[in-house]
Amino acid sequence: MQVTHPGGLIADAKADITQHEIAALKTRYNLADAHTHQRQSPTQRAIVESLPSIWYEAENHSQYASEQAFIEAFYRFHGQQHALKRSDNIYLVYAASIGMHITATYLQKTKARVGLIEPCFDNLPDLMKHMQVSLSPLPEHLFKAAEGVYANLAVWTKDLDAIFMVDPNNPTGFSLFNPGPEAFKEVVRFCVDHDKLLILDLCFAAFLMTSGQPRCDIYEILENSGVRYIAMEDTGKTWPLQDAKCATLLASQNINDDIYPIVTSVLLNVSPFVLRLITRYIEDSGKDNFASVRNLLDVNRECARDHLDSPYLKYCEPQIKSSVAWFEIQDPKQRADELQAYLLEDEIYVLSGKYFYWNNPEQGQRYIRIALAREAGLFSDAMKAIKKSLGGYFE
Repeated sequence: MQVTHPGGLIADAKADITQHEIAALKTRYNLADAHTHQRQSPTQRAIVESLPSIWYEAENHSQYASEQAFIEAFYRFHGQQHALKRSDNIYLVYAASIGMHITATYLQKTKARVGLIEPCFDNLPDLMKHMQVSLSPLPEHLFKAAEGVYANLAVWTKDLDAIFMVDPNNPTGFSLFNPGPEAFKEVVRFCVDHDKLLILDLCFAAFLMTSGQPRCDIYEILENSGVRYIAMEDTGKTWPLQDAKCATLLASQNINDDIYPIVTSVLLNVSPFVLRLITRYIEDSGKDNFASVRNLLDVNRECARDHLDSPYLKYCEPQIKSSVAWFEIQDPKQRADELQAYLLEDEIYVLSGKYFYWNNPEQGQRYIRIALAREAGLFSDAMKAIKKSLGGYFE
């Protein structure tokens, strides 16, 4: 199906989610990308007003000092003190996709066969495929009961060299750490016993703090186990910084010497000004217990549920409440692609679930994803517009 709305934007068969997100930037109600588009909190506005001082602070300190200040603030905020024991091996890159590219390069060089969770954000399988890395799907349900994880992996990963997890998962909100870390520990134990590389995309991990329990120290579990691992984290989905961001990459000591030359082939450093700026935002969230981020997302999530959870769409309750909402289309005859195109007639851009189901796109036609990190008033207007459109689409 192809639809052109009055502004001239065409919804057609895009190649990937990012192409849809680029197109969505032109619409009135962009609910496609999970980047942070909300306004500043009062304390964040104070940080913006101090930008000149942050600039000179970065100018008056070494690159290394800015990096270590960021690393210290970031990992302590997330309760990951064990990682700080290897702070000089934590590599900083200016986007999570760069960390993914470094990881994919390593997997290509080692000719690793990788099992990747499904569903997940489609740039992960796309990057792997572009680097000609062999991929096999690992359905999310394999990991949902801690007592069954080890046995499931024994069946599904016999011919694989690496297990690639996203936690919390984008778009479903599934986590190996909810209600506790038992399932994660089983994955680690399996990888140690069977000499598998464990790869972790933790770019939404800040939202583990919304689960009502402290985030366990993941790196303590990893380091004490002796597992080979690569773990990536990110700031880009957390703080409203107009895409000023930093991602981190930490590899186990036994593969670090192989990872480092790939890192240095990609970039020298992240801007010290950006690092100092993000550090201020992290410190601010430490003072308000993450409220400036969490409260807005809670308001918008409930707004989405109130307006859209209906005979047409079912809100899928996540284990971890992140910055996206996942809805299941209730009529089995309707497809997400067609609903997406219909909503675009009213300049509302949501994402079809087919791209997240990278190995089985048809299964994803049952779902749409809505981004929550938007100004509350605009988001409320968007939900009202979707609700009105749904009535015309399904009836």
